[in-house]
Formats: sequence, C-alpha cells, structure tokens
Amino acid sequence: MGSREGKHPQFAAATEALGRAIAARGWGLVYGGARNGLMGRLADACLAAGGEVIGVMPEHLVQREVSHQGLTRLIRVANMHERKATMAAHADAFVALPGGIGTLEELFEIWTWRYLQLHHKPVGVLDVGGFYTGLLNFLDTTVEHGFLDASTRRELIADTDIEQLLDRLAADRDPAA
Repeated sequence: MGSREGKHPQFAAATEALGRAIAARGWGLVYGGARNGLMGRLADACLAAGGEVIGVMPEHLVQREVSHQGLTRLIRVANMHERKATMAAHADAFVALPGGIGTLEELFEIWTWRYLQLHHKPVGVLDVGGFYTGLLNFLDTTVEHGFLDASTRRELIADTDIEQLLDRLAADRDPAA
C-alpha cells in the first residue's frame, strides 16, 4: 500500500475497510510503520477498531518523523532490507493495496520468496477499482508465453472483495507456518 493517498477516494475507503476487517477477525496488522498515505489510514482504521498494529520502519525514516506514533508497537530497523525481512517474519499473510513502486517491489519480492519456498504464507492483492487488473492480465500473459508457471500465478490471490480476499488468504495459510 502506498505512502500516498492516490487520486480516488475509493482507495482510502477500501484501505480503511480492510483495517476494520482485520481487527474484526481478531488479526493483527504488520505494516511499514508510516503515519501518512494509505499506510497511515490502514493503521488508524485497524487501531480504531481495536486491532493490534505493529509498524516496522528503518531508522532513517523514523528520524524524518514519518513514523506513526500511536501504534501498538514500532520496531526500528537499520534499513529497508531488514524492514522487509522483519515484516515477513511477523506476518502470517501479505496483502498489497494500491501503491507505487515501493508497493510493487515489496509485492514481487514477497511473492518470489514464496516461490523460492523461503516462506509458505499467502500473498494477495486487493484490486480496488481495477487498480491491479492490468498487472494481473500481464501476469496471465507471462504464463501464456512460458515465463511463469500457472501454479505460481495462482499463488498470487487477487480479489475485489475484502472479506472474500481475507477468507482466501486464511484458507491458504500453512498451519505449520
């Protein structure tokens, strides 16, 4: 999810609904620790609904005062690589919301880690307003051209409905993870 809001109110609305849905299920949220953009909205919504929220942020960003100060816990790390590894270690599943290059980089890295069997946790995208439709179509094209196995493509769970996405992620969880 982005450190920006995006141009359409539906992104913020879906982000806040996801935060509330996570808390309603009794799940915790692990995210990048920012107070701004969709990241901040997700954390605020989850916290307001009674959820536990853990933020993970590199020290250089904490020092720039972009960290969320109202979290259940803020884990400070040395750099972006440690941030991703720490978030992955604390999370049971991964969801990408609309965002920019950082969101896409993190999505592809965590999905690649699953492909390489570095974890067995579900990876999904919430396709708000068709935001990810083009990317998902491109990924289908990579399967058609033989650059991606269909089974690997199916491991990236995509849905437009929050509850259905969360149900699918829960069903894909490895109980041993």
